[in-house]
Amino acid sequence: MTSTIVFDFDGTVIVGNGPVLAYAQEMARYAPEGFLARAEATISAFESGDVTSYRDGYDAVGTLAAEAGVSPAERQLAYLASRELLGSAQPAAPATGLADILTRIPAATRVVLATNAPDAGVEEALAAWGIREHFDELIFNTGKPAGLAAIIQRALKDGPVLSVGDIVVNDLAPATELGADTALVGATAVTSPASVTMRATTLAELADQIVAWAHAAELSTAPTL
Repeated sequence: MTSTIVFDFDGTVIVGNGPVLAYAQEMARYAPEGFLARAEATISAFESGDVTSYRDGYDAVGTLAAEAGVSPAERQLAYLASRELLGSAQPAAPATGLADILTRIPAATRVVLATNAPDAGVEEALAAWGIREHFDELIFNTGKPAGLAAIIQRALKDGPVLSVGDIVVNDLAPATELGADTALVGATAVTSPASVTMRATTLAELADQIVAWAHAAELSTAPTL
């Protein structure tokens, strides 16, 4: 038996607004003049909590682009181009506390990255940050939330599962429905009414809890003599 931790990527493993700003900059290539300034202002307003009508920064940029007449094909091109910049987009960085978690959990714990994003730039970013070796599996184009359910179901056959993410409906709800544990991180973690196993604004604040979960899970899956 093996326990599994499933990490979301954007907003969980990678933090900072660099990737979203890169997306806005690439989108500006296809949008009318003034788009970038509007997008950057909206991203700032969303991050400060003054605008709450978007799911995340990517949704804000994509919505503004659609309203500005940027075609779906052009929006996809802008998105893919921005993802290639993940390893260098600033101030994007791995979440504080992530490396600590990855080095402290038992070696037998299976670590999975499950993201709705394509593979462009993700593995390169993980390698640049020196944490690629800690992930046993990278799953792209997951199709959350429905796609996450299949991943959780498969992992639960082997042992306990903890799903870690910043968007409840995508990253945590499918796990909760299947009986897995959940960890909510991000700006809405404290105020969210969602029922989760653990929550905090940052992974660093959750490090001890996640590590403790992993060690307890290892004990629960150890063979009895």
